Amino acid sequence: MELIVLQLTETFRPPDWVVAFGQLSGLVGAVIGLFIAYQAYRGYKRNDSRPMLFIALGFFLTLGIPLALFPLQLLLGTNGRTVAFVVQQSSQLVGLLTILYALRMEP
Repeated sequence: MELIVLQLTETFRPPDWVVAFGQLSGLVGAVIGLFIAYQAYRGYKRNDSRPMLFIALGFFLTLGIPLALFPLQLLLGTNGRTVAFVVQQSSQLVGLLTILYALRMEP
């Protein structure tokens, strides 16, 4: 039996400037997030605050790893892109859980 895919709506492709804006804003957001991670790490070193260490780690996992893997996706084939996507999503999930853990931690 052959699988039939039903397409209920037209495929939408936004204009190029919208795609460029999305990529640029994603890059700026990642850079700001890494700056926040750096500041949280400095706060950990200065005050020996364990929650700040987990916040820094969480921001790094959420924004730093996906940012580092993005250029690799351009060089990899389809299978490599799939693996990079899974690693990015897993890193973001673990990073957000790490931040949540830090916020629930006793100082």
